Amino acid sequence: MRTILLLGLTVVASIVAAVVGLCVVRLVVPPAVLQANNDVGGNYLQTLGTIYAVLLAFVVFVVWTQQNDAWKLVERQANELADVLRIVQVFGEPVKSRVLDAVRAYVREVAEREWPAMAHGRSSPRAAQLLETLWQELVAFEPKTTREETLYTEAVARFNNLSDARTDLLLNSRTRLPPTLWILLVTGGFSTVASMYLFGLESFWSLALMTGSMAGAVSFVLFLIRDLDTPFSGDWQVTPEPILLVLGQVENL
Repeated sequence: MRTILLLGLTVVASIVAAVVGLCVVRLVVPPAVLQANNDVGGNYLQTLGTIYAVLLAFVVFVVWTQQNDAWKLVERQANELADVLRIVQVFGEPVKSRVLDAVRAYVREVAEREWPAMAHGRSSPRAAQLLETLWQELVAFEPKTTREETLYTEAVARFNNLSDARTDLLLNSRTRLPPTLWILLVTGGFSTVASMYLFGLESFWSLALMTGSMAGAVSFVLFLIRDLDTPFSGDWQVTPEPILLVLGQVENL
C-alpha cells in the first residue's frame, strides 16, 4: 500500500511540475514565437522519444528479468530443501531428527533475518553457519546399504544445488542498475518532457494535457524500474513464502 501511495504522489508531482514548467515558458516566450518550432520540434521529439522509449523498454526488460530470476532461485531453494527432507526420511534416527532441526533453524533464520538484510544487499552470517551445520549432519551419515548409498548421493547433490541457489540469490540481491544509467534515464526523461515546451499550439490546455500525460507516463515507468531494481523491498517484493512452505512441512514431520 505504501508503494502505491508513493507511486501516485510521484506521478502527480511530475505532472504538476511539467505543467508549471510549461506555464513559465509560455509566460517568457510568446506562443507566436514558439509556433515556428512546430515542424522541426516535431521531428526532434519523434527522434528523441523513440530513442528514449527503446532505452526504457530495455531497462524494464532487464529489471523484470532480474526479479523473475530471483523468484526462480527462491523456488529452487525451496524445492531442493524439500527434496533433502524427503530423502532423509529413509535414513532413520538420529540423522533424520538432526537434519530436521538444522533445516528448521536455517529456514527461520533466512525468513526472519536474511530476507530483510537482502533488501540492502547483505546476507546473514548465521544463515551460512546453519547451512554448514546442515551439511555436516549430512556428511556425518554413513550409508549401510546400496539403497541408502544411492539416496545419500542424491541428497548430497540436492544440498549442493541448494547451496548454489542461495549463492546466486545473494548475488542477485546485490545487483543494481549503475548510477550512470540512472543519470541517463532521468536526464533523458527530463529532456523528452521538456521538448514539449518547444511547441506553440494555439490551445494551451491541449499542450498542457499532452505534456502532463508524457511526464506522468515517464515518471510511472521510472518508478517501476526503481521498484523492480530492488526485488527484496517494497510492496511488490520477492517473498520467502516458498521457503516458509518447507518450514510447514518440517513442522508436520
